[in-house]
Amino acid sequence: MRPYLVHFAQFHADFRLAEIEALARLEGVTLQYDPAQYRSDNPFMVVYLESNAAAAQLVHRAILVKEICEHWGSAETYEALFAQLKTNPERWEPYHTCSFRFEVKGFGGTLSLAEQIAIIERFSFLGFDGPIDLKNPKEQFFVYEDYGIDPTETNTTPHVIHFGRLVARSNRNIVQKFNLKKRKYLGNTSMDAELSLVMANQALARPGTVIYDPFVGTGSFLLTCAHFGALTMGSDIDGRQIRGSRTKTAGITDNVKQYGLDARVLDTLVFDICRNPWRHTPSRQPWFDAIVTDPPYGVRAGAKRLGRKTGLNPDISFRVIDGQLNHQRDDYYPPTIPYEMSEVLVDLLEFAARHLAKGGRLVYWLPTVVDEYTVEDVPLHPCLALVANSEQPFGSWSRRLITMEKVRDWEPTLSCHSPHFVPPPSQTAESPASLPALADTATGGAIYKPASGGKNALPGHFNFREKYFYARSHSPYVHAAGSTPPQRDSPPS
Repeated sequence: MRPYLVHFAQFHADFRLAEIEALARLEGVTLQYDPAQYRSDNPFMVVYLESNAAAAQLVHRAILVKEICEHWGSAETYEALFAQLKTNPERWEPYHTCSFRFEVKGFGGTLSLAEQIAIIERFSFLGFDGPIDLKNPKEQFFVYEDYGIDPTETNTTPHVIHFGRLVARSNRNIVQKFNLKKRKYLGNTSMDAELSLVMANQALARPGTVIYDPFVGTGSFLLTCAHFGALTMGSDIDGRQIRGSRTKTAGITDNVKQYGLDARVLDTLVFDICRNPWRHTPSRQPWFDAIVTDPPYGVRAGAKRLGRKTGLNPDISFRVIDGQLNHQRDDYYPPTIPYEMSEVLVDLLEFAARHLAKGGRLVYWLPTVVDEYTVEDVPLHPCLALVANSEQPFGSWSRRLITMEKVRDWEPTLSCHSPHFVPPPSQTAESPASLPALADTATGGAIYKPASGGKNALPGHFNFREKYFYARSHSPYVHAAGSTPPQRDSPPS
């Protein structure tokens, strides 16, 4: 194994390790690193890989990596760095005559052009006699000066200096291709391009896989997963988001055509995920290789499922109007009831346990209240192993990208479990009358109970919509009717 220096993008720091681990799995690359050496406030980390080819393979579709270099040395001073380099002249002798370029980058500090040139000239002992080519060099070398990010320090010298030869750049330029500002059709819950692409990597999207979004909305994940070669499809209870405006846009179809993904985005369907048409039979293997979704939080878009508060009324739903059944009319919109976030998650995990192929991944967003969150809030299932849990903070709120992998076949006796869950009433005598049932017990769901000895009586995402709007109405940043808090208190999209 050989050392390589990864230069991360200084964005979404909590997602970076999860992404490169997913890419190592996807590309079949053996990746080793010391987790204790990783720092979320620093973009540099040394990893160990078998070859330059493996390094290039690891990052070629990464979103949160800028580049990866052969790690030639790191030291606190240039004198110490030069001493390291001179112990291994065989490493740099092959590059004496080729065209080359040096680039000096500072983290936590800035360098003038004159300072950069002076630093480059100090490496003259390497003896590179080839032509300098700033546009298209055969080899490129990086000097990274790390000054740290402590705002109380005014360091004029770096804490550490890294030096290496560029092996490969990442795929970050693709973020601009899927930039929401350039997209033809958007909704108020469209996921930003960078995180959509990260989720596609977490889901191991690749040619030959089928990926499904059960809360498809405006279809961001269909596009990014299809970009990496997967066949994608989605569904939603509200077909109006899928179709868009009849006069101004064709909805998701416009986006699919914009990116030339007609052959990979299979279809979009309209139904309630709680009453889905997918069937599970023991003799047939599930065929979804991944489920990638952003479940409805009930903040920007209300979470709904089919039903009436008073129950189904056949006289209304199936009555005949002008010789046509009510539910067969083109303008018919079925009645719905609120769908609490906690209930959504139980149903989502049950669905994934049934319909994911073994080894397939579930990647979804979990919104939560920061002060109330505990790790026990993440619902679990015997068929699904937790792979990654990464946080994107929004002040008082945050959302967590949860990645799970199916590790065993689904059985009717298996269901969600958590310190917050108890079996449904049909399976136990204990049924607290004060807590509502939060899942259809026919699907093996669960109800919540106070966690014994835990920080919370209920998970941090319970009644998320009510907590969010209550906090906004009592926020010290709201000074007048109709004004809004600053962006740091905004909800996840």
